[in-house]
Amino acid sequence: MPSYVMSVRKASRGKFTSDIGGTSYLVVPDGEDPSPDHAIPEQKWFDQVIQGAQWKNEKGEKRGDLLFSVHGYNMSESEVIERHRLLANGLSDIGFKGIVISFDWPSDDKALAYLPDRHKAKLTAMRLMTEGISYVSEKQKPDCPINIHVLGHSTGAYVLTEAFDDADDTNLPNSAWKVSQIIFVAGDVSSSVMSNPDPRSDSIYRHGIRLTNYSSRRDQALDISNVKRVGVAPRVGRVGLPENAPSNAINVDCTQYYEKLESDSAILVQDEPAGIKGMPSHSWYFGNKVFTRDLFCTLIGIDRYVIPTRSVDGEGKTILIR
Repeated sequence: MPSYVMSVRKASRGKFTSDIGGTSYLVVPDGEDPSPDHAIPEQKWFDQVIQGAQWKNEKGEKRGDLLFSVHGYNMSESEVIERHRLLANGLSDIGFKGIVISFDWPSDDKALAYLPDRHKAKLTAMRLMTEGISYVSEKQKPDCPINIHVLGHSTGAYVLTEAFDDADDTNLPNSAWKVSQIIFVAGDVSSSVMSNPDPRSDSIYRHGIRLTNYSSRRDQALDISNVKRVGVAPRVGRVGLPENAPSNAINVDCTQYYEKLESDSAILVQDEPAGIKGMPSHSWYFGNKVFTRDLFCTLIGIDRYVIPTRSVDGEGKTILIR
């Protein structure tokens, strides 16, 4: 099955670079890395995506699901497509019938490029809205509304926060760009930003039905001792949502689950059949069977308190379980 990618990387000499360029709408064949040669006309790409996102439930009722996935910093286009396939294939294997789209912003594949990457993330965030989410919303047919979901991993959560905020600041004309499920995974956003009220997160809370934040105290990439990051404010992907987050947000603490994954080789083999790509404590979510099942339940709209991969610990926190 081909992979759908919306790339805002600059193309040069037949390859993508780490600079900002025009928007390319890609259909990437299995086994290949994204290339400018995979671009097709914008309208044709959207027609394929919208058609592929539609399905019918067991009652014959029409539904559609489209998940925009936004990657973090220090990612080449090869790594982006690898994680895209882990996510898309994992969801498909357990029954997700929608389409996953990767929004590929031009991060560099160098560990010390955090600050330049974060600047590029901010510059390109609005294009996710104006050239992706908003366009899909405008093209929806009345008899088959498509549920639009967004997922941001690491700096991708920052991209989403900026995109929603910019859309409000510029008075994006089509109000139908409101999305269903907003997912932060190991989000590189200050936890305090996600307070209620806070002007930096008001938009993302207001324009989404539900926000689910997956956090882990074991995430080494988000440790305050990691000097590549901006400042020392605790990140939402490490310490979780603040206590005064709004009622349409929920935190899923993955700390205890990751500790089992890290310490038990049998669990690692069972739950990570493709192995972990990247820094384990920050990237284990992609291809992980337990996380993918929890994400699937979230996307299809199962009540957040009865999802089978969740429990409540002695402190009243919602935690991820096997």
